Amino acid sequence: MSIPRMRLLDEAVVELKKMDPGTSITKYFIRQLAVDGKIKFVMAGRKRLINFDSLLEYLSESHKDQLEEFHGIRKQA
Repeated sequence: MSIPRMRLLDEAVVELKKMDPGTSITKYFIRQLAVDGKIKFVMAGRKRLINFDSLLEYLSESHKDQLEEFHGIRKQA
């Protein structure tokens, strides 16, 4: 059994930017993923401890199908 890497929201953003300096992922986006139940988190008082491994899993796997379906800019009507 391994212990999950739990990060405060700001810490999760900083760690993600260390892994990918050019990322466009924002603090607001990660917060919304947690609120929507798409990633695991635990409330610690009024703050969310983000399961960083859950975040990475969501970002790397959950949208593969959507990314593969995108074929370019849509035609305007």
